[in-house]
Amino acid sequence: MLIFAALVVSFGATAQPLPSDEYEGQSCTSIMVGRRASTDGSVITSHTCDGRYRTWMHIEPAADYGTGATVPVYKGTAHTGYYGDTTGLKLAGTIPQVAHTYAYLNTAYPCLNEKQLAMGETTFSGPDVLKNPNGMFLIEELQRIALQRCDNARDAIRLIGSLIKQYGYGDAGECITIADKNEVWQMEILGEGPDKIGGVWAAQRIPDDHVGVSANIPRIGKMQRQNKDYFMASDNVEKVARKYKLWDGKGDFVFWKAFNSSYANDKNFREREYFILNMLAPSLGLTMDMDELPFSVRPDANVDVRKVIELFRSTYEGTELDMCQNLKIVNRRNERGNIYNDTIISPIANPWLGGYMQRTYNMLQPGAVEFRRTIAVAWCSYSHIIQLRNWLPDQVGGICWMSVDNPGESPRIPIFCGTTHLPQQFDVCGQKAYNEGSVLWKYRKANKLATVAWQRTKKIMLDEVLNYENKAFKGLPELERDVVMYERDEANEQIASILNAYTTSVYDETCYAWLQLEHRFWHMFGMGF
Repeated sequence: MLIFAALVVSFGATAQPLPSDEYEGQSCTSIMVGRRASTDGSVITSHTCDGRYRTWMHIEPAADYGTGATVPVYKGTAHTGYYGDTTGLKLAGTIPQVAHTYAYLNTAYPCLNEKQLAMGETTFSGPDVLKNPNGMFLIEELQRIALQRCDNARDAIRLIGSLIKQYGYGDAGECITIADKNEVWQMEILGEGPDKIGGVWAAQRIPDDHVGVSANIPRIGKMQRQNKDYFMASDNVEKVARKYKLWDGKGDFVFWKAFNSSYANDKNFREREYFILNMLAPSLGLTMDMDELPFSVRPDANVDVRKVIELFRSTYEGTELDMCQNLKIVNRRNERGNIYNDTIISPIANPWLGGYMQRTYNMLQPGAVEFRRTIAVAWCSYSHIIQLRNWLPDQVGGICWMSVDNPGESPRIPIFCGTTHLPQQFDVCGQKAYNEGSVLWKYRKANKLATVAWQRTKKIMLDEVLNYENKAFKGLPELERDVVMYERDEANEQIASILNAYTTSVYDETCYAWLQLEHRFWHMFGMGF
């Protein structure tokens, strides 16, 4: 099928998902890798925070508290405008504070603490009948409290389960992918119904030699309460499912079937789960036509953290899921300027077409574009891939490879467990307004320009992404040696100083590079796109 690409392109159209209930819930992706499935023994979890969430982030220090101290629990923390902003926050209640809390990276969905405990998140919504807005905890506050108080995944799961039982869960169905330096778990949580303060949950461990994925669909299958090394769950799961007629009580209880949402189309996967698992384990012969995909798979080859970073850039290019495959033009000029007959993807075709552009193309040629929810999306606020390494001191063993805006275009900035300070641009959210003082807009301008004529700019952009990724990884061995040396001497201030400097250096270099890309693209397209 050929379609002559439209010449008028809107910036806004490339930045938003389709405005349709059909695509509700397609908001986050998390990939998990067990330590024996990774190339170097790292445990990996990850998260794309897709949607208009806050992009400011801050290192919250460890703290000590006296007897009788309490901690407030809020709703609305994922949408504030800057560090310290209380606009729109609602106090949901208070709980007793512990004597000591760990330092952690405060993102919209808090993700990493100083003890190499890390979390990713994806929303799967689940049956509306289970929601209870009167529950104290939203998922982001559960993540925060667990990161402040726990140093391993199993304790985090138990703590979250106890908080839900005592104070109530007030969010839609959520999955958090919880990892420490030895193992990674997938925990899926829902409310207990509008008349009950509590919640239901199950958690399943990704086998050490497996990889897993969560992408807005519950994935935990049969209950395995007897397998305590690989499975945990609240004691009310089946009871709640029967009460709300989500399970008839016959046969095996399958968590994802009972608590699924309409987006899943009665399966435990869609494009993202299939693509990721198939890319990592093609020998299994997985297909989109299957009724169910495995909870996790053993990859055909061990997975490097950079492979996960690469997957986060994925738009299915060159596969049957590629949204650009029908957007073609003919009569291309060759290198000498001569016209010859050829068929190529249109220079302005991009995999992040918004609803208006998709409908325009499909008006010109019905069926030209079939929407596919890609892993990298233009409406991403930030994303991270976190690797945890048990053979290194915690300060440098845990690395959060962070990016803001579209993960298919933006570079990765390393933030370590021992990082104590981020550049000041990280204190301001870029979603409320255009703000050059925000980290988001340091990258978003070049990214959006590149998207308008993506087939012309993608190699330029990817070359820069990989160039700075290579630089960031190349400097790690020396950095790690320095931290190990200082750690033997208990020189914590020196460790923090060199880690802060490394993070800032990568940030400064990529900021400057993306400014140069912006200038280059304005010059390239000065006469039009």
